Amino acid sequence: MSASNSFSASKLLKSLMIVLVMLIFAFFMVPFVMVVINSAKTSKEIIFNAIALPQSWGQLFTNIKLIFTNSTVDYIGAFWDSLVITFFSLLVIVVFSSMAAWVLVRNKTRWSALLFMAFVAAMVIPFQVLMYPLVRWMRVIGDSIGFKLLGTVPGIVFAYLGFGCPLSIFIFHGFIKNIPYELEESATIDGCSKSRTFFSIVFPLLKPIMVTVLILNGIWIWNDYLLPLLVLGSSGPVQTIPIAVTAFAGAYLKQWDLILTSTLIAMLPIIVLYLFAQRYIIKGMVEGAIK
Repeated sequence: MSASNSFSASKLLKSLMIVLVMLIFAFFMVPFVMVVINSAKTSKEIIFNAIALPQSWGQLFTNIKLIFTNSTVDYIGAFWDSLVITFFSLLVIVVFSSMAAWVLVRNKTRWSALLFMAFVAAMVIPFQVLMYPLVRWMRVIGDSIGFKLLGTVPGIVFAYLGFGCPLSIFIFHGFIKNIPYELEESATIDGCSKSRTFFSIVFPLLKPIMVTVLILNGIWIWNDYLLPLLVLGSSGPVQTIPIAVTAFAGAYLKQWDLILTSTLIAMLPIIVLYLFAQRYIIKGMVEGAIK
């Protein structure tokens, strides 16, 4: 009798956990569903009843056409700028973070340990604390080297390198620690330089965890609003999609149909990328934890 009661309690607990997970999933999916539904409405329909289904899904294509033909917002240009910024930011983050992690792992000194702890500590510093010093020092550095950093693609890539390195170094560090050092010793005996050893031997072995780093940083960079706003400005020649979306919201008029449709367009590339790469993310995280 007790065994039967125990089995029933276990089955009930399992059912409750499934229901709880489904409720949490539904809760987090509500904003996305609302964006999809309201992207196929006019501003008037959204204001009068935001939770109702659209009268015609064809309005979605009309809204998309209005976005790409809008004379005040260069959405195509912003989309291209976001692609360029995301690509080069991820490139420098992966290369420099993996190199730094490799050096910190292979040089077992007190200073390398302290430097690694400094990178880890940087992960917990709130961005809001660094906002204004960041802008000030980027202006000072740009003036000292004779190259403008604020309002340019190299400037925002440089900023993302600084903010993306701590977490990336931490992830790479845990993975590299368990790569057999004998592989690098063999390369050194064969006459490979340090740089060739890293890029020919170590770097290819980082593919599983590299995908994880790329996706985590890519989602952040693509969706980021505050850092591009500080570095690029709201009306500069270089714009990202989150900044372009805010241009549809004026002081006296908010074009909710265009705001939500442009948001949906901005979400689609990163959602598709995540769906295709999620198994690599999980694989990289698991391998890094096991190693």
